[in-house]
Amino acid sequence: MSVVPLNEILSDAFKERYGVPAINVFNDLTLEAVLAAAVEKSSPLIVQTSVKTVKSIGSDVLYTMWTSMTAGIEVPVTLHLDHCPERAVITECLRQGWNSVLFDASKLPVAENMRQTVEVVAEARGYGAQVEGEIESITGVEDGVGSDRAAEQQALDVTLEFLRTTGVDVFAPAIGNAHGSYKQAPELDFQRVSDIVEAYPMPIALHGGSGLSDEQFRDLISRGCAKVNISTALKEKFMKSSLEFLESAAEKQKWDPPSLFRSVREDVIGMTGSLMTLFGSAGRAR
Repeated sequence: MSVVPLNEILSDAFKERYGVPAINVFNDLTLEAVLAAAVEKSSPLIVQTSVKTVKSIGSDVLYTMWTSMTAGIEVPVTLHLDHCPERAVITECLRQGWNSVLFDASKLPVAENMRQTVEVVAEARGYGAQVEGEIESITGVEDGVGSDRAAEQQALDVTLEFLRTTGVDVFAPAIGNAHGSYKQAPELDFQRVSDIVEAYPMPIALHGGSGLSDEQFRDLISRGCAKVNISTALKEKFMKSSLEFLESAAEKQKWDPPSLFRSVREDVIGMTGSLMTLFGSAGRAR
């Protein structure tokens, strides 16, 4: 157990059709809380960091936090760099010890995306790390990366050529999903996940998970979405939990930061644990 490669976590999830939460953390509290939830629920966990978080905290500090908090942990966990279009940041994180990266070259023409992804996969293999790939932008902006323009889907034969040529370990398709909060119920292309998996069996990453219904999660996971990304939901939980506590503190005129941290931590653990139960990863640590 403990810190393991991404593919070790996803191989069982894909084979047995459950989803593993891939949660974007942004400080020490959220990192410690999602790890605590994984231990509490006996669930594997993918911890993600955005480029914005890497740059604001520093890869060295982040990785020191990671190694300290995962020392002796009894469930399988892995550290993943989310949506990163910057090759220099990918290299920096791989050198530090990140277990996997998402090279986001979705704004490039497919041929150039494919060429560079081949290079990233080769680089990652040198560190014993894995790579998530994508050839279509996921609608929405997350931590400064992305676009609000609706994503266009590539033909299945283009997708398969990308997968076979690059050798990525996980693929993130556009299926009508979006980053951020959905303004209306999304119309998802469930069949596209099934078509890709049938033609090229490999774990699929579901982006834009915050705000999907329980039924949508279960359906997509059953089709092969083994990695389920959660970012906005954690940010909202962190901020709203903090706001609620601070409003109460203002009324009582009691100012105790450790009490704030404990309260927010409990809420983050509760949210993360409920996702593990919903996705079917609870009790799967082994």
